[in-house]
Amino acid sequence: MTFLFDIGRVLLDFDFESSLARLLPTGCVDPRARMERLLDRKDEFETGAIDPDAYIQWALGVLGSHASPEEFLHAWRDIFTPNQAMWKCVRDLAATGKHRLILFSNTNAIHCPWAFDAFPEFSLFHEAVLSFETGSVKPHPAIYQHAVDIHQLNPDTTFYIDDLPENIATGRSFGFHCWQYDLHNHAAFEQWLASFPI
Repeated sequence: MTFLFDIGRVLLDFDFESSLARLLPTGCVDPRARMERLLDRKDEFETGAIDPDAYIQWALGVLGSHASPEEFLHAWRDIFTPNQAMWKCVRDLAATGKHRLILFSNTNAIHCPWAFDAFPEFSLFHEAVLSFETGSVKPHPAIYQHAVDIHQLNPDTTFYIDDLPENIATGRSFGFHCWQYDLHNHAAFEQWLASFPI
């Protein structure tokens, strides 16, 4: 079996707003609008279309922040909390020695490969399909086709776990066994997984 795991809100929970809010200037009158403008361009950044240094400078300007690029890097990365229930599942799957584990995520060059060092259990994954390296983001079919082609995926034996319904919909169109994951209901995922002879 092959397992495609999303990272955000599956393996790692995240909170961009609280971390980046620390960079806003004192007395900022429109923090929500600035944050929304910053995150509106995140998909473009995650396709690799924007160089990290250029994104950082643009983002600091949008925030009106006097923070240094290094402080921005820290805030951009200091958003993650491991989902221990899912990591136990990953460890159990890896321990069987029977399955391929592949990361399949919209992410960027600031978060990866940094996250792989910050959270060493990522070494349990054999391969990765990352949006900033492929030039496309989920839910667009191009990144799914890239995963199929590069990793010779057989839909009948491919299991895909993601938190977003639009991403799951594209996964289903490729014939994957899909589960829309809810951080607050891990037990439902375990029940679904137990229904297969894995």
